[in-house]
Amino acid sequence: MEKEEEGEGAVKLQIKFGGSTIGVRASGKSTVSELKCILQELTNVLPRGQKLIHKGRVLDNDCASLSSFRIGDGSKIMLMASQGLHQGDGPILNQAPVLPNYRKLSKTTTASSTTTTTTTSVLSNSRIHRWKVTGVIGLSESNLKVIPDQVWECGSSARLLDLTNNSISHIPLNITSLTSIQKLILSSNQIADDSINWHALSQLNNLQYLSLNHNLLTYLPPSIGALTSLHHLHVAGNLLQSLPLQISNLTRLQILNVSSNRLSTIPPCIGDCGSLTEVDVSSNLLVMLPETLGSLHNLKSLRLSNNGLKSLPSSIFKKCVKLSSLDLHGTQITMDVLREVEGWEEFDKRRCMKYQKQLDFRAGGSAGFDEGADKN
Repeated sequence: MEKEEEGEGAVKLQIKFGGSTIGVRASGKSTVSELKCILQELTNVLPRGQKLIHKGRVLDNDCASLSSFRIGDGSKIMLMASQGLHQGDGPILNQAPVLPNYRKLSKTTTASSTTTTTTTSVLSNSRIHRWKVTGVIGLSESNLKVIPDQVWECGSSARLLDLTNNSISHIPLNITSLTSIQKLILSSNQIADDSINWHALSQLNNLQYLSLNHNLLTYLPPSIGALTSLHHLHVAGNLLQSLPLQISNLTRLQILNVSSNRLSTIPPCIGDCGSLTEVDVSSNLLVMLPETLGSLHNLKSLRLSNNGLKSLPSSIFKKCVKLSSLDLHGTQITMDVLREVEGWEEFDKRRCMKYQKQLDFRAGGSAGFDEGADKN
């Protein structure tokens, strides 16, 4: 991979990292700090977790120019990353990581044979009858590449459809036949942006729980805002770069999990989702949060670990009066920063009350704050 920076006096650098070489073009007048910011985008490693070494010398002055270290065109620089000081889903190495629970099919297995085997051996008449009676369609880990037609035959009787851990890559228009579906679990498949019929999905007016964890999605469409009955939305472990503004329509949403994606911002309209009690945006590329998070008066748990955050919204503790769980591991937020946020004392009391039983059983009885913030 190569990062380009145009301008006079541009030099081409070779960054050695994780067994791979990253090509970077920078100006000789660029500072070490500026180079680290470029590498953060390419490697997920936070600047404070980067140690750059050129010809055995550590580039230990972030304000110094590259030329002051005699770094010129073709120079080779080694990048060493401190454990835990990264954002996103871990450091990016020479190959893209395999998504958790991503199932690879054998090259000798054809789509037709897989589908035929599943249909004949698993989908017996008695099982289909049980689906219609109970409303629960369980097809997790069934070696499926397509959703069997018998699923659509269940129609309005279906309340839950679980297709976890298969190799399904297409969600068709037929999904609209499940008019009473309340819980749809599509986690750990091969669903990409163009392989899911979002328009059809948005017509499931009774849907309360949607899980698309560990797929291949790079975006959520505006039509997701039509699912106004949603209480749970799980899209962790994808490749999402942003959230649509229409997410503000999900006023009944209680739990939002968008961890381990590529989000660089959270839209301010998130503050309109007033029913949210749990928000997980850990392992993304966030450097700041919208002040509107303070509008989530029902928020109890906020997970922010492994992001490039340096501060919290000023109203987060004062207005989120139910907040009692906060995860800041792997961020740049320190205890000194937290103590300056208005309402910190009240939050700390709530946190201690929630965890008092656990604290009582800890060795030494320490009740010190340990949500991942550095001491100084």
